Amino acid sequence: MTKMPPYSLGRRAFIAGGASLLAAPAVAQSTGDTVEFEQDLTGAVRRNISSFRTLDWRPYFNSLDNGAILVDISSRALHYWSEDGNTYKLYPSSVPLSEDLTRRGRTRVVRMVEGPDWRPTPSMKKRNPEWPDYVPPGPDNPLGTHALYLSWTYYRIHGTHDTRKIGRRSSNGCIGLYNEHIAELFALTKVGTQVLLI
Repeated sequence: MTKMPPYSLGRRAFIAGGASLLAAPAVAQSTGDTVEFEQDLTGAVRRNISSFRTLDWRPYFNSLDNGAILVDISSRALHYWSEDGNTYKLYPSSVPLSEDLTRRGRTRVVRMVEGPDWRPTPSMKKRNPEWPDYVPPGPDNPLGTHALYLSWTYYRIHGTHDTRKIGRRSSNGCIGLYNEHIAELFALTKVGTQVLLI
């Protein structure tokens, strides 16, 4: 049996330790805490593709009537401002898999459901015939614990039980958040909250 040189174990430990340090930002972001930073951390966060930088609402909305949600598809982040302007939240999100599934523009929240059920859209079922026709509320539900239904048919901002999807292009058109984040956003928004996807 070949004896390993004394530095090999140290080198392996160093590599493993370095890998765990690189993964630390992604682990920290999955704790469910709201992300509220004052500076652009895009360069510092290498493993998560969301861009966490605060934005002002004024370039995007004429007013904060009913509150406002801005979803930035390219940075994979959702911004929320309360109607009085005193509350601002920034959440990492999942976004549509491809451009043909992506919709941009102005819409609004028309319905809010805690414990949503789910049915695939006709186009989803065509792409994935093996998917079930119906999934009741619970841990297997793709909409997570809460859903904000938008005025566009089939489009929602919702939670997800699959936290690997957050910060990625992973949805069939909807915007996904950690369940803890959608629960917080759900409590802040109301029917009529304005939504802009850019």
